[in-house]
Amino acid sequence: MTDVAGAKPADLAGPGIGTYEEVERVLPDDYRSLLTPRETQRAIFGARRHIEDGLCRKLGLEMVQVPLIVDAESGVNDMLDRDGSRTPVSFRIANDNGVHPIDAQIVQAATKWKRVALRQLGMGPGVGLCTDMRAVRKDYFLDHDHSAYVDQWDWERTITAEDRTLETVRRIWSVLRGAQSYLEQEFPALVDERYPGLPEEITFIHAEDLLARYPDLPRKQRETALLQEVPAVFIIGIGWTLDDGYPHELRAADYDDWVTPTTTADGQTRHGLNGDILVWNPVTRRRHELSSMGVRVDAASLRQQLELTGQLDWLDLPYHRGIVDGTLPLSIGGGIGQSRTLMLLLHKAHLGEVSVTVWPQVLKDMCAARGIHVLE
Repeated sequence: MTDVAGAKPADLAGPGIGTYEEVERVLPDDYRSLLTPRETQRAIFGARRHIEDGLCRKLGLEMVQVPLIVDAESGVNDMLDRDGSRTPVSFRIANDNGVHPIDAQIVQAATKWKRVALRQLGMGPGVGLCTDMRAVRKDYFLDHDHSAYVDQWDWERTITAEDRTLETVRRIWSVLRGAQSYLEQEFPALVDERYPGLPEEITFIHAEDLLARYPDLPRKQRETALLQEVPAVFIIGIGWTLDDGYPHELRAADYDDWVTPTTTADGQTRHGLNGDILVWNPVTRRRHELSSMGVRVDAASLRQQLELTGQLDWLDLPYHRGIVDGTLPLSIGGGIGQSRTLMLLLHKAHLGEVSVTVWPQVLKDMCAARGIHVLE
């Protein structure tokens, strides 16, 4: 029987796998890549172009440059989780023999930077940016779909107060389905009855309703159970404390809005204007997260969330002051995992088949024993 009291707190952050014994159980024993390594490379770049063009067309975005390194004092780097368990790679740039040094960080995500960029680029309501973002997340456990090297389509669009909705999710879903169709046309070997395609529609569900549906399961098990019934979902309201006393997952307090109240069709109150896109991966036979996104905090929700997390001192940072004084625009945005998406669309068993990064030898040996070609 599941130890609910113990499992739920432990399930609030992180990938959900914590040992290589678990990874060994996850990696399929009957795997065979549908594409050769060279075909895989061609498919990767074709799909990336298709998705970038689709996102720009459907969401009104323009491709722009994005930083890999930011000034630590700017406050624009992302902490990912409010508990501080995932910290950025930090280093000092000596510069001018130490006379004018810079304390720098490698970005973990470009979430907050993008909102500043909207203002710098003069992008008004309905217009936005998309980036080919690269980051380092050194505190991940490296398994089949988590790596220290992160690549995302990080996007952001300026909105008005009336546009603070999640309708954009459906447009993103149509882009991903379009990429699937493109790949199957260009690489017919990807059409395989063992691996059903993405459904036409994505299902929306609030984290509170998901909890009510599976009250005895911790978060990732709830997601897994739901994905057995509907293969693609957008879970809303991640960060708000639910009826069981825990949030669905910990979220940083200074980008997505997870406190704003909303009303369901039957009059129930829910909270949050953010969420995650998750799908069922038929190769790994597991839940598979593709995107985290949401309406960004305004002055009121930023202050409320920082108060809830005990981080009101952050209001003194330049980025946070910009939200409070209105110099930064209202926006919606998110990150779509590039390698995660390609792993899914190309029916791969491991992230290392579509992304070149570092892996521990124990994991490389497991993959080699199963015919999984990890790029090095």
